[in-house]
Amino acid sequence: MKTNIKNILLNGAMACGVALLVLGAGCKTAPPASTAADTSVTAIDIALEPDATMIQRAEAVNARLRSVFPEGFALDATHHPCVTLLQRYVRTADLNQVYAVAAGVLANANVTGMKLKAYKYYYIPEKKPGLAGIVVEPTDDLLKLQRDLIDAVAPYTVKTGTAAAFITTPEDPRINQPTVDYVAAFVQKASGKHFNPHVAVGIAPQEYLKGMLAEPFEEFTFSPAGASAYQLGNYGTARKQLKILVLRL
Repeated sequence: MKTNIKNILLNGAMACGVALLVLGAGCKTAPPASTAADTSVTAIDIALEPDATMIQRAEAVNARLRSVFPEGFALDATHHPCVTLLQRYVRTADLNQVYAVAAGVLANANVTGMKLKAYKYYYIPEKKPGLAGIVVEPTDDLLKLQRDLIDAVAPYTVKTGTAAAFITTPEDPRINQPTVDYVAAFVQKASGKHFNPHVAVGIAPQEYLKGMLAEPFEEFTFSPAGASAYQLGNYGTARKQLKILVLRL
């Protein structure tokens, strides 16, 4: 089953869920090497914060799922509803540089002017329960934003990390290997034509989720209202907000 979860994750399913070619040569130069005193790595998620339209829909679905599976998580301060653009391992000592180049990308993109369409549900099997989400239709602007972010953050990344790069909690104390592998392979397996933007909404038994997916989905549009950098938790969830990234208004 772990292999199955890993394959699903690597196809771009999971995740909650930015920087730039036009910034010029400054973003192309090699960053300062991390000092010997801090060689740690952080698993980050740079994500768009949806507006009230998406949040209200996500919270409604989350409440529905928790009514049939109370053990599932609530959307709260440690399970942020968001649209992932990029997950990477970066040197912890370079986090401020990562925030800066991400902010540069956002400053050159009309992020809040994007009109995104939510058009279906999906879920990832995880043993008996499944992790559900609302899928967002990729747009050219969204794909460009992701590509620019990949290019700008690249100088600060490392190839892979360990469970120590993630957030854990007493309720979820262990990071599984598929999550570790997924972040390492995000650019190759979950960007560009493989990008699957979505908002994770909760957990429920797979049989229930199959029925939910068979229901008609009422499509709706929404816009990003902000952007943040998060530290990731298990299954690519955005668990700890590290930095609010300022958008151009």
